[in-house]
Amino acid sequence: MSIHRLAVFAATAVLGFSAQAQDSGQLNVICSVQAEWCNMIQTVFAKSTGIKINMSLKGSGEALAQLIAEKANPKTDVWFGGTGDPHLQAAELGLTLEYKSPALPQLFPWAQQQAAQSDYRTVGIYSGPLGFGYNPELLAKKKMDVPKSWADLLKTEYKGDIQVANPASSGTAYTMVATLVQLMGEDKAFEYMKGLHKNISQYTRSGTAPIKAVARGETAVSISFVHDGPGEKMQGFPVETITPAEGTGAEIGSMSIIKGARNLPQAKIFYEWALTPQAQQFGAAARQFQLPSNKATPVDPRVPDFKKIKLIDYDYAKYGASAERKRLIAKWEKDVNSLPR
Repeated sequence: MSIHRLAVFAATAVLGFSAQAQDSGQLNVICSVQAEWCNMIQTVFAKSTGIKINMSLKGSGEALAQLIAEKANPKTDVWFGGTGDPHLQAAELGLTLEYKSPALPQLFPWAQQQAAQSDYRTVGIYSGPLGFGYNPELLAKKKMDVPKSWADLLKTEYKGDIQVANPASSGTAYTMVATLVQLMGEDKAFEYMKGLHKNISQYTRSGTAPIKAVARGETAVSISFVHDGPGEKMQGFPVETITPAEGTGAEIGSMSIIKGARNLPQAKIFYEWALTPQAQQFGAAARQFQLPSNKATPVDPRVPDFKKIKLIDYDYAKYGASAERKRLIAKWEKDVNSLPR
């Protein structure tokens, strides 16, 4: 579907509740998805409702840090996208508002569960599995195999040729830490990450930077959400994705209204709009291929087929708790990131 037709559909979807906004006002949004998706939302929502969005792009770890810093005087109304763990932490810390959307029954069970676990202070808007990105041209040139498992990444052939983000700033990388701990047990997971550390060339600030580096031939392999691969491929870059044989975790990208939001009526209008099938198609239109949370949203064929992926039973409540996240990140900094490479 063309962007223009999507815009028309999205506009229609908003008409039901745009009257509340009186076609005016503004909204301050932290957006933790890719820039193209954020820009599309900003443009179409403003055209559809007359509500101007002031958009700030931040990774989910950075977004949470900002909301904590602003707690006494919130400057943000809505936090859109990014991994669900930090959204659950924001809920636990009392940073987000309880809001039970009438659209909840239209969402997949995993999205409803995210809302229930947070006492309706956040909601799932998409899901995507963690895996590896790789550059087939670079692997062939360096005579390296495609990594098919977590164990493969420890091979010496990959030394200096793997990138992953830093879990302190990136929800993607924190999902990796939490996935490995659940998959292997904490002691073995940290031993594994110490071994992996020797092969890492760089810990990036953002979760999407490693797969972009893979696509551009700057590194051979990344640990990334696999839905970030097809968009790079569509731009003509040589990049493929795979999920590890032992099993992997998945993010539940989320959305939250900030407690103390200055533009609450507009925030609720945006929240409802973002849960419609029409608005949820902007992900794929922006070359982002997560599974949308509304069951009625058409699913792009490039979205990873969850039925073909070995997924762990990820404990979102436990690993979304602020104390657990803080503890695991501190342990990673001390036991892994401090080591020489």
